[in-house]
Amino acid sequence: MITCKNCGNNFEGNFCNHCGQSSKTSRINLDFLWEDIQHGIFHYDKGIVFSGKSMFLKPGSIIKEYIDGKRVGHFRPISLSLVLAGIYALIYHLLTINLLTSDDKASIELYNKVFEHYYWFVFITIPLISLATALAFRKKSEYNFYEIFILESFKASQRLIVHILFLPVLYFFNSTKSVQNITNLLMIIDFGLILWTNLQFFNKLSWTNVLIRSLIGYVVYFLMVLLLAVVLLLLLGFDMDA
Repeated sequence: MITCKNCGNNFEGNFCNHCGQSSKTSRINLDFLWEDIQHGIFHYDKGIVFSGKSMFLKPGSIIKEYIDGKRVGHFRPISLSLVLAGIYALIYHLLTINLLTSDDKASIELYNKVFEHYYWFVFITIPLISLATALAFRKKSEYNFYEIFILESFKASQRLIVHILFLPVLYFFNSTKSVQNITNLLMIIDFGLILWTNLQFFNKLSWTNVLIRSLIGYVVYFLMVLLLAVVLLLLLGFDMDA
């Protein structure tokens, strides 16, 4: 029997059955401090590596398993997408990358506003793409909207990882005409990842059905993001004719 150092309960096993504290509470040392820094400051608990790697092995299958209850080892999907969005925005600012080829003042101001709070932009757009996917696969999926939201949170993380990896390439071609070609390539990669994941996730449907519905969902999402951009321009008082 082990006596819990937190509540004094006697128990067997790795965790106290009264308060949940681990039975392995060693003295505070360098390993303890490093683990605390990882979990507390960076909100990193090894799951981010596991979840990130899973997104490029069998993403649709992994997400299905997560929704069905197999969640040990995974970083929470919404937190993961926000952490990655923060990393992307930080690196983007440090490299001072400019993806705009337009001199339009309103576009530049909105663009800068988005990247000042990029994690919020990602958080706002996940419900939009979740709604688009839910509409596109309506009556063809047994999953509810909240489960589709988890699906899209994982998919957002998947795309963010790719975009982070492409940042050095964008930096190399910064402020050149090639930047637009790279951003177009990223849009194609984004849809490719969406389709690949959807084919595994909605595996009860034919690949042509998934392809068509994924295209519809992607177009609807793109239109909703454009509408959101216009609304933000109006709410923030930007001059649309500038």
